[in-house]
Amino acid sequence: MKNRALLIIDVQNDYFTGGKMVLPGAEQAAENISRILERFRANDLQVVHVRHHSQGEDASFFIPETPGAGFFKSVQPVTGEEVITKNFPNSFKQTELQEYLKGQGITELVITGMMAFMCVDATVRAARDLDYSCTLVHDCTATPPTEFGGIACSSEQAKSVIMAALSYLSVRVVATEQILGEL
Repeated sequence: MKNRALLIIDVQNDYFTGGKMVLPGAEQAAENISRILERFRANDLQVVHVRHHSQGEDASFFIPETPGAGFFKSVQPVTGEEVITKNFPNSFKQTELQEYLKGQGITELVITGMMAFMCVDATVRAARDLDYSCTLVHDCTATPPTEFGGIACSSEQAKSVIMAALSYLSVRVVATEQILGEL
């Protein structure tokens, strides 16, 4: 298991009550992520926290140096855990993530985080393209409701579609209890 890392994507204050882009289900997802994080720490396994910093004058959330861009209280990084800052949905794009994972001998990722239909999706797809074995913990994600072409989807429906699509890419999609049972 020493080749396994927990990847926590964008669990930042702006997605929670009082933030600028509150996501339905974010609190429950963070609670589940916290449980997995505790288990990774207890087993001395690698943990990587990814945070998004928005760029540009029109940015409305995740503005650097604001409370909203900070990590949510239950998943704060501790000394020794890697923190990657990204500016794009894909956590690998123009960051040190790939270099860090290679340097640590990581070949398997357990992926959690916010915006299942954006940043989680983009990162999982990139990780598969880079030949990482990926386990996505579906109840450790949140996403907003969405609409396209006059068809509205609840946040749960949108998340379900993403999980189904990613499972077609040989991504293992599991629940918190399953991954905890494996650690």
